[in-house]
Amino acid sequence: MLDIRPISDLRNKFTDIENAVLNKGPVILTKNGYGSMVVMSIQEYERLTSNIENALDEAEKQASESDKRLSHEEVFGHFNKR
Repeated sequence: MLDIRPISDLRNKFTDIENAVLNKGPVILTKNGYGSMVVMSIQEYERLTSNIENALDEAEKQASESDKRLSHEEVFGHFNKR
C-alpha cells in the first residue's frame, strides 16, 4: 500500500518518514493535495537506477567500438510497433 503524506511531515515527522522509507519503501509527499515528490532509501534508488547505468555503460562501450549510428526512428520505431 502506498504511503502518502503531506510535505510538512518531512520537517515535522522526519524520523517517522525515515523509518517508513527504510522499513516499508518509498513515501509519496503531497503539497496542497497533489503529489510533489517521492522519498526513498539510497538502496532503493540504486536498485531502480542500476540497470539504467549498466545499459548506458554498455551503449557507450558499443559506440566506442563501432562507427555505426542509429537514427531516432530506427531506435524507437521498434517500440512503437509493439
